Amino acid sequence: MKGKHEICNMQTLIIAATEYEIHPFIAGNPGIDVLITGVGVPSAIYHLQKRIQQMDYDFIIQAGIAGGFNTGIGLGQTFLVKQDCFADIGIEEKENYTPVFKTRLSDKDEFPFTNGWLINTHEYLKNPDLPAVKAITVNRLSDSGLQKQQFITAFNADIESMEGAALHYVCLQESIPFLQIRSVSNYVGERDKTKWKLKEAVDNLNRSLIK
Repeated sequence: MKGKHEICNMQTLIIAATEYEIHPFIAGNPGIDVLITGVGVPSAIYHLQKRIQQMDYDFIIQAGIAGGFNTGIGLGQTFLVKQDCFADIGIEEKENYTPVFKTRLSDKDEFPFTNGWLINTHEYLKNPDLPAVKAITVNRLSDSGLQKQQFITAFNADIESMEGAALHYVCLQESIPFLQIRSVSNYVGERDKTKWKLKEAVDNLNRSLIK
């Protein structure tokens, strides 16, 4: 595994959906390239693809907050994402949800997918300080118990975000090494923000990003 000094010598891009999520990092690292992509998959793919057409990067890190699917994940905890997918592309019939890769509409192993997942195999995922988890990406956050259960049944993921799979998709297509770092601010389906740990999640996210 490369040491910190080797990573610093690489042409690295840090991306996030909002400046708020990585403001402490930005304030302390003015020389690092940063891209704020905006919220959601379309914006993340467009702005990331546009940037890498303008600059050659050795490494891309996406940092942001996420929702956790079970209470075994502590709020504020930070993770690396080993695999992600576009979870809300699929078919819903009579309250049953079928992801697109479980239909005849798409090939689940067509590059860059492996069994419907966008998998990061980079050696940095062996970081002993940050557990590696399975994530899904959705374009709609909801308090629907049905939607939450559909995603649990279909994907058995640990966390969800609104941009993670966009990073995986673009970087795998372009053969650019990457990492997705996420801190959990809330549990999926909980829209009462008084129960969120947003500040703790952002603080821990930036500590891990800086480290």
